[in-house]
Amino acid sequence: MNMASMEILFLLLIVIKLQSTSEGKVFVKVECTPSNKGECGQQSMLECVVQTTDSVKDVQIQVVVWEKIGAKDKLLIYHKGTTEALPGYNFAEPSWNGRNMNISLLITNTMVKDIGDYTCMVITDSGDGTESTSLKVTAKYSKPTIYSIPEKITRDEDVTLSCNSEGGYPRGQLTWLDEHNKTWRGEITVNTTDNGLFTLSSKLSLLKNSIFSKYTCIVSNPGDNKEDKTTLEIQDKLASVAGIF
Repeated sequence: MNMASMEILFLLLIVIKLQSTSEGKVFVKVECTPSNKGECGQQSMLECVVQTTDSVKDVQIQVVVWEKIGAKDKLLIYHKGTTEALPGYNFAEPSWNGRNMNISLLITNTMVKDIGDYTCMVITDSGDGTESTSLKVTAKYSKPTIYSIPEKITRDEDVTLSCNSEGGYPRGQLTWLDEHNKTWRGEITVNTTDNGLFTLSSKLSLLKNSIFSKYTCIVSNPGDNKEDKTTLEIQDKLASVAGIF
């Protein structure tokens, strides 16, 4: 079934929903985790379950529709035994069927574009319900790399240190520390890749005869409060880079 067919089916499902509501069937409640967290390149799950009143037994789910607010196409439509979904989306439980009240959505390869709000609509033989949920996404920045211009630092000429870290989300921060743990703010450049991830670069200018023996570049990610760092040790004749964990 192509996307156009899925959209037509969705309109028919809305009609079914209105009919079931007008018939006064028992209310069915959809409960979702309000906010979910995911990591780029990994699987993410939007958790939702169907809850019914105690008077309802052996509920059969007839329709499930997952939709990302603002997106053109529906992500997943289940209708009486048939599931149609866009690539990368499916029920969280592989053997899911209409008797399973866990209607959570699995995103198989999380990306920045998956950030946002979602709705899940359910129609059962005992009523219907709709609920919203959201997804926040982070991506780990690469370990910082440091290089210098000139490559060899002799302390008797000006030096520019550059620190780079890439592939992270949301926008992070690069910070410099000297051997006394004093903070230095370099000139920061931020670029965004085609897939929405950030590349950070920071340049720190050092004046000759006032160069410390050690500089550390720290990348921090506000999305997960994680840090990574690399240290440049300046010896009497030249500099060496050491990773600090």
